[in-house]
Amino acid sequence: MQDEPTPTELIKAVADFLRSEITPAIKGHNAFKLRVGINALDLVTRQLALADASEATEAARLKQLLGTDGSLVELNRALSEKIANGEVDLQTPGLSEHLWQTTMDKLAVDQPNYASYKRELGNK
Repeated sequence: MQDEPTPTELIKAVADFLRSEITPAIKGHNAFKLRVGINALDLVTRQLALADASEATEAARLKQLLGTDGSLVELNRALSEKIANGEVDLQTPGLSEHLWQTTMDKLAVDQPNYASYKRELGNK
């Protein structure tokens, strides 16, 4: 296995090449499809860079909120069930903070240029 370039560097290089060299030469619907492909590569790059850390902190928050252990999927399922059953709500200490931080972490990966996300980052 090679150490360099990393998968993130490779994906970024392909996206940058497509953006700077190919996009100017493509028109019409193919240009739209190219932009969709570039956006997908950019999304994967952000996922590789950010998802592990945000998922780990999300799981830690959930473990503290629920007082139990499990995978991220299991913990989210347990939280959803508690919310649906009325066992927890926004008055539950830590829940609104957890939901807000989880949303912000997901937006950092999925929609980092979203105006409301950027505004909220500025409010911190």
